[in-house]
Amino acid sequence: MRLVFPLFDGFTALDLVGPYEILRMLPGAEIVLAGERAGQAVPDGVGGLSLVATHARAEVRAADVLLVPGGPGARRDVDDPALLEWIAAVHATTRWTASVCTGALLLGAAGLLTGKAATTHWSAVRELESYGATYTPERVVTHPGDRLIIGAGVSAGIDLALTLAAELTSPVHAQAYQLGLEYDPRPPYDAGSLARRRRRRRRCWGSSTGETEPGGITPWNGVDEISWPGWRRRYVGANSP
Repeated sequence: MRLVFPLFDGFTALDLVGPYEILRMLPGAEIVLAGERAGQAVPDGVGGLSLVATHARAEVRAADVLLVPGGPGARRDVDDPALLEWIAAVHATTRWTASVCTGALLLGAAGLLTGKAATTHWSAVRELESYGATYTPERVVTHPGDRLIIGAGVSAGIDLALTLAAELTSPVHAQAYQLGLEYDPRPPYDAGSLARRRRRRRRCWGSSTGETEPGGITPWNGVDEISWPGWRRRYVGANSP
């Protein structure tokens, strides 16, 4: 079973590595990391981690599974016609084509999501819908008839991979993989969903109370102020998905 992961400058590592850790356990899995050239070290969005391409994209014409990660580079590469044509061509051969996070923008730009419900990172909803998709805040969206499976932001790639593993083998296999990785998430904070953040903001922080988060950071006073540039500037600078 040939599993193809395209590499491009500025991918988000967890978008790829999370699903990889699940899908590598599929029977007969062959992992292909497709870059511009074989042997190329491709940096992630921060530049602190690189993966080495096992194959040149031009050599990869078919796949059982094509999984497209997101990241800052995905937002840029929606204007790369060669990459988009390659995605569309390989998709025509797959059993399943998948995306994680802003990888959905590349599927959209390649014309694969027109008229379909889809998900992506919360910061990329407008861009996703500009390609004719309808955003839904689900963690994973599947279109079996179109052989498409789409994951939300970053960590949702693991959920996507378990869903995909069940489709390719069985739910029992997928549960075994989940147990093998001890994937039993219990995050210390209930802050991983923008929708839940909006529902809880008034209850937790009030509308204009002047309360501060840990470290003395004053919360946004209104949910409409939660924007991707603002989030990056306030919390992590350039080191973001």
